Amino acid sequence: MMKRDHDWQLDGIVKQLHEARSEWRSAQGRTHEPGDRELPSRTVMKGIIEALAGALFPMRLGPADLRKANEDFYVGHTLDLALNALLQQAVLELRHANRKQPVQHEELVQQARDTVRRFAAALPCLRRLLDTDVMAAYHGDPAAKSVDEVLLCYPGVMAVIHHRLAHLLYREGLTLLARIISELAHSDTGIDIHPGAQIGPSFFIDHGTGVVIGETAVIGERVRIYQAVTLGAKRFESDDQGKLLKGQPRHPIVEDDVVIYAGATILGRITIGAGSIIGGNVWVTRSLPPGSNVSQASLKNQSASTQ
Repeated sequence: MMKRDHDWQLDGIVKQLHEARSEWRSAQGRTHEPGDRELPSRTVMKGIIEALAGALFPMRLGPADLRKANEDFYVGHTLDLALNALLQQAVLELRHANRKQPVQHEELVQQARDTVRRFAAALPCLRRLLDTDVMAAYHGDPAAKSVDEVLLCYPGVMAVIHHRLAHLLYREGLTLLARIISELAHSDTGIDIHPGAQIGPSFFIDHGTGVVIGETAVIGERVRIYQAVTLGAKRFESDDQGKLLKGQPRHPIVEDDVVIYAGATILGRITIGAGSIIGGNVWVTRSLPPGSNVSQASLKNQSASTQ
């Protein structure tokens, strides 16, 4: 057994960390924080999302020993556990959001219960929506041998599952829980989709690493994008004091049946018309009409013609 003869001077370090926390809380005006945990848990949310994914796709993302005969029992039991855990996390977010104007605990619990009940009721429709995404991935990738392979292996599909769940919570006002879910997917897949982004059915992200989709992006039906694509903001508006304005429409609108190839960067509140093809590594900051075909070569020709 290793002998513990190192002197880490932990008493002093713990004291200094305590002072650092106190200074930060004082600067943030949080001098009267409750003694219990105030914020939702990333670890708990990870377990909830894994359970929800298993309930949505039990024979693919559920436990290895699950049998068809027990499928409905597993789904019901798993949803009961996951939704009760989600309720607790929702209460924590609502309590934190109302910390400057305290609300009765019973009122927060009721608000959270109503929200989670609506979230649960939306899951069957969400499953059908996700089916369109899975089929889009299967039909959109010639390397895919089966829909099962797509669901089990494709990071883009996993990121979209997370996003669809996160977007439901985002619409219900549980924006912190939604953001935690999106960042869990970001960590696992390298795909960063803000939970506020509105994405239509049959959405496919191929390969996926480095994809960024901003909060106010709007994506239509049957859109396909590849790795390292950015749907971002061109500029950030600020108020008279120089503070950034929140929630302003600042990300692209991508209409139906658009394909965006690897490395393309599309910035600002512009519209990419239906059926357009955006080539790899291009930079787009102006709206495009339906049926556009943009590549590096076409952009160079446009630039030369304007000189």
